[in-house]
Amino acid sequence: MTNLAQHLLDTTSRHGGRPALRMDDAVLDYDGFRDAAAGVAAGLQARGVRPGDRVGMVLPNVLSFPVVFYGTLMAGAAVVPMNPLLKAREVEYYLRDSGARVVVALDTAAEAASEAAATVGVEAVVVGATGPGEALSGPADTETVERADDDPAVILYTSGTTGPPKGAELTHANLRSNARDGGSELVGATPDDVIMGCLPLFHVFGLTCSLNGSVLAGACLTLLPRFDGAKALSIVQRDRVTIFEGVPTMFAAMLHAPDRDRYDVSSLRLCVSGGSAMPVEVMRAFEKQFGCVIMEGYGLSETSPVASFNQLHAERKPGSIGTPIPGVQMRLVDDEGRDVPPGEVGEIAIRGENVMKGYWGKPEETAKAIPDGWFRTGDLARQDDDGYFFIVDRKKEMIIRGGYNVYPREIEEALYEHPAVAEAACVGVPHPELGEEVAAAVALKPGTSADPGELQVWVKERVAAYKYPRHVWLVDSLPKGPTGKILRRAVEIPTEVRA
Repeated sequence: MTNLAQHLLDTTSRHGGRPALRMDDAVLDYDGFRDAAAGVAAGLQARGVRPGDRVGMVLPNVLSFPVVFYGTLMAGAAVVPMNPLLKAREVEYYLRDSGARVVVALDTAAEAASEAAATVGVEAVVVGATGPGEALSGPADTETVERADDDPAVILYTSGTTGPPKGAELTHANLRSNARDGGSELVGATPDDVIMGCLPLFHVFGLTCSLNGSVLAGACLTLLPRFDGAKALSIVQRDRVTIFEGVPTMFAAMLHAPDRDRYDVSSLRLCVSGGSAMPVEVMRAFEKQFGCVIMEGYGLSETSPVASFNQLHAERKPGSIGTPIPGVQMRLVDDEGRDVPPGEVGEIAIRGENVMKGYWGKPEETAKAIPDGWFRTGDLARQDDDGYFFIVDRKKEMIIRGGYNVYPREIEEALYEHPAVAEAACVGVPHPELGEEVAAAVALKPGTSADPGELQVWVKERVAAYKYPRHVWLVDSLPKGPTGKILRRAVEIPTEVRA
């Protein structure tokens, strides 16, 4: 059986009575999870959903998400997950582009999805947070519809930094192998583990590593619908969380949470970071404060997502994204697709079981992204003598100042070393002679102070003269994407800096 949902049936047959999902006081064991998902499958089939159809999901991290997700797969359909913060116009685009037959939304935030569904002419099904209930149910047949390895299981829309978002077509085989090699086995998950589900499940990191990895291992996934550092620490204490998975801003928020010392987080045995580069200073401070190890990995929506990782039983190198996981190959190439010499910076190209089938309905875009069987990531990295990869920066976000390449991450790393800096984003601003000038927006830790000039000097002492930011300004917080990743492209640049 190829259907990804078979993992849920197999785990239930072994661990049916064990807790599978938790959201505060609401708990669902594996038997209940399977039966609720089977009811969703029946409810969707009663609405005319057939194998190969697409079903939109506009749900946050509530119990209904895993249930509707696995129910949709059991029916043989593909899931189109969407950020619940999307506006009606954006939901409409996803529904039209994917050709979704139905969209499922949370009752407290269904307005945009319902409006979009009406415009497109498809049904919107509204469900509650703790389960779909009567809205999506039917006679439960706990079998899955058979699917082929290369049939789509999920169509995940990328952020669309250039042009409208594109739907990465992730197959059952993609997600099955990544749940195993990038999820449960990578962290050594067992049925005794409690995994923290802070990462948005509508994003591939949370979907694969938190949800699908938990189901495959038979672990319990405890959900937090809206991330807050102090709340996350309280859940770790309450549920005896053993594995925490997050993006760097989540680790920073927990590290800077008021009264962080009063929480008992001794149950934590492993933390996993991804989504964006983890500042080394944040990693060191978090590990020292909470007494646990952070393992950093790397991946993208188009790679299901995990491509590389600092392996549990190998040397860990802070600042590195590790080495390729089983079934995946990575290399560094130049603009012509040729391997770069050892030690030089090149674009990461990936080939393997995790690489998407293509962009939904966009063969030309697919050919551009995977010209020779190797997916071009747009991320720049170098590789050391041991084969470990180190991200240098996004190709598109590299700043070219007077002909010299400046990688924003290097400047941000220097800023993070300052004791008052909580968050930093380095961006390029237009310059009449140099082409671009280096600039940085900085948010300070609560109760600390630092002025822009001081921060400028701090970086100047740590990087080459052409790299340090000539413009620094303070902000309350930095713009972030749905996973908490800092969005450099959305940083507001003051008028006087633009001038």
